[in-house]
Amino acid sequence: MKFTKSAPLWGEITVPGDKSISHRAVMLGSLAEGTTEVTNFLKGADCLSTIRAFQAMGIDIEEKDDTLLIHGKGLDGLQAPKETLDMGNSGTTTRLLSGILAGQDFETTLTGDDSLKKRPMNRVITPLSQMGAKIESLPGNGCMPLHITGSRLDGIHYTTPVKSAQVKSAILLAGLYADGPTSVTEAALTRNHTELMLRYFGAEITTEGTTSTIRPRPHLVGQKVEVPGDISSAAYFIAAALLIPDSQILIRNVGINHSRDGILRAVHAMGGDIHLLNRRKDQAEPVADILVRSGSLKAAVIGGDLIPALIDEIPVLAVLACFAEGTTVIKDAQELKVKESNRIDTVVSNLKAMGAHVEATEDGMIIEGGHPLHGALIQSHLDHRIAMSFAIAGLAADGETEIDHAECVTISYPRFYEDLKSLQMEEE
Repeated sequence: MKFTKSAPLWGEITVPGDKSISHRAVMLGSLAEGTTEVTNFLKGADCLSTIRAFQAMGIDIEEKDDTLLIHGKGLDGLQAPKETLDMGNSGTTTRLLSGILAGQDFETTLTGDDSLKKRPMNRVITPLSQMGAKIESLPGNGCMPLHITGSRLDGIHYTTPVKSAQVKSAILLAGLYADGPTSVTEAALTRNHTELMLRYFGAEITTEGTTSTIRPRPHLVGQKVEVPGDISSAAYFIAAALLIPDSQILIRNVGINHSRDGILRAVHAMGGDIHLLNRRKDQAEPVADILVRSGSLKAAVIGGDLIPALIDEIPVLAVLACFAEGTTVIKDAQELKVKESNRIDTVVSNLKAMGAHVEATEDGMIIEGGHPLHGALIQSHLDHRIAMSFAIAGLAADGETEIDHAECVTISYPRFYEDLKSLQMEEE
């Protein structure tokens, strides 16, 4: 797919439902008693992997009038799947489901695509094994496929060595089946959708500072879940509106959970013209409309506790930094190396191909802004966030930008290109 410098972007848009919340709604809806109704569910490839996994374990999930109906069977209602569960490209499904499967009374094997098979799973294998789970990496390298033999679990207190909401969530979900309270302490607070949703469904869970504790065997009850728009998807339109002259975009119904709003804080630090309107709370999650206008940007240092709140948005933030005045430093982001691609290397090599002055560091990158970007062939490495970030770069750069395997955006945002085109004003 090819991109050239864009006319102003103008109008309003609603982005797909939050990917993290969509995953968790299916999981907790399946473990609850009664029916859970989910609206604005993200029908991306990753979330569909979660649906298929729970259907394979005997959960009736149906779509009716744009609402997902999950007929839960309670904590002990899952059945042994008849075959290996294919996670596709979804690290979230794999890691969170591992926590749930650790406490079942059956065996399961999880596999995935070539990319997912390279991603590290020891980060969940280690704590779950400490709880008494029997999890084996079949290749013996800490990667998938994983064979999980459900067993009796002990409550533990675990301190996470990596900043990962997936690790925290896997342990808390396993804690549903433990023989006592289970606690997780993080070095820095990561997204807390699991904690909020567990509480919403009826679990007894407390958070003090960066430690969350869950009590076992709660009575989970089906709920109505309205999934807010995904701030990670909104980020591309925020960037586009900031970069393309004379643009103004209103993005409606976006989740602005503080553990996820790092992109908003980073854009504010860079002097971006961005405003939150109509702030409110839907169920457990805060929501707002985001108004963004084009304007000049200045460099910033992005690091520390801000990183977990914008880890998925760093590729598009790097694109913004290329157009900012001064030198932007992104640090403390080692986690980028173990995403769908090594996002440090991928972002840096693609930006260099477009003429950016950028250097990779061990935990991020240094970007000298103010150097015009030109079109180039972009290697997406089948990474949806790379493809969407460089689509925005292509709209702001001179010449023609072509993205290899641009279709990989279906992982999280199947209609991304159509929505982007709908905002482009016709040249007079």
